[in-house]
Amino acid sequence: MRQNLVVAALFAVVLAACTAFAPAPAPFPATPVSFPDYSAYDGIEHYATPEAYAQARADTRFVMERIAYPSDGLEVYAYLYRPATTPTAPMPVIVFNRGSYTREDFAPEVLMPGRRLAEAGFLVIAPMYRGSGGAGGHDAFGGEDLRDIFNLMPVIKSLPYADVSRVFLYGESRGGVMALMALRDGFPARAAAVYGAITDMAPLIAEGGIYRGLGPTVWPGFPANEAETGETRSAIRWADRINAPLLIMHGGADEDVAPANAIALADKLKALGKPYQLKIFEGETHVIPGKAAERDADAIAWFRVHDSTGSN
Repeated sequence: MRQNLVVAALFAVVLAACTAFAPAPAPFPATPVSFPDYSAYDGIEHYATPEAYAQARADTRFVMERIAYPSDGLEVYAYLYRPATTPTAPMPVIVFNRGSYTREDFAPEVLMPGRRLAEAGFLVIAPMYRGSGGAGGHDAFGGEDLRDIFNLMPVIKSLPYADVSRVFLYGESRGGVMALMALRDGFPARAAAVYGAITDMAPLIAEGGIYRGLGPTVWPGFPANEAETGETRSAIRWADRINAPLLIMHGGADEDVAPANAIALADKLKALGKPYQLKIFEGETHVIPGKAAERDADAIAWFRVHDSTGSN
């Protein structure tokens, strides 16, 4: 009996020691991302040529992972594009907000700007938003899904190579709306850049608007809540609450979101004395595909200016 007690005690000590020295589990599970072939991804021609896509896929300097993280009781996902070798110094972070509505996968779309941003020395993290990629919850295009951006901050803080004092927002189309709303609600971004962003949602969801038919699916209670839906997602209505320096870019030939959206927001910010810059890419369509490298270079330059000055 005494011998059994001694053995049990020794086992407990060994177990405790092993537990103490065992590596702590990762706070946010991450899995490597596999990219589909060029021809297998619908719409990839808006983001890359076959040659550019092949080069980005084969670039071993960087890796992309899908991270699971909690957001208001849901498990949601984000893509992290980072150096393959652990950085030795903290890096500034760009939160890239993608376009469109619910998606199963949009990694190929993040790959192209992600690589350009990473080559410039930034970490890139792109929220998928609730309802996408198998996550629970409902994507309301600027409803509670906006919290999925704010709830990325613990993920960023968990990365030892991320400088949480140097975070920027970048948004494409719908993601531009999300970035603007996040600025309005106090997301801690030093600066932001958007392209193809809707800045006045009201006419798009009104009778005859292109999003009118989608309203009941996207926004529960629509059209009874039409006025509130339009107000909360229209940056021209609350431009006074956008305090971070903002770069507004738009395709001059954009038929999905009229360039007037960008011009109207720029006019509002100018009248308010807010820091901004407007650039219209002549002849370019919605996501500025023909000048994507220039678009991202402009965003990088904007972030660097406001990174070095410590703007908030």
